[in-house]
Amino acid sequence: MEDDIGTRLVLAMRDPNSGSSQESIAKAMELTKAYASSGSATHFSTVSKLFFDLFEMFETGRDPRTK
Repeated sequence: MEDDIGTRLVLAMRDPNSGSSQESIAKAMELTKAYASSGSATHFSTVSKLFFDLFEMFETGRDPRTK
């Protein structure tokens, strides 16, 4: 499996049938949609950053805020 989280995300999006990261994508997407529809998002870039951070958290098990 790739070490770089960005590479993992790109590979998972390119091949949705691979299954290796699909659960992480589904969880991150569900939480991101809830956040975006809540009206708390003040800028579109916060939504994409949140999705990436959530995907990273579900893939690695580490808190992305500790960077």
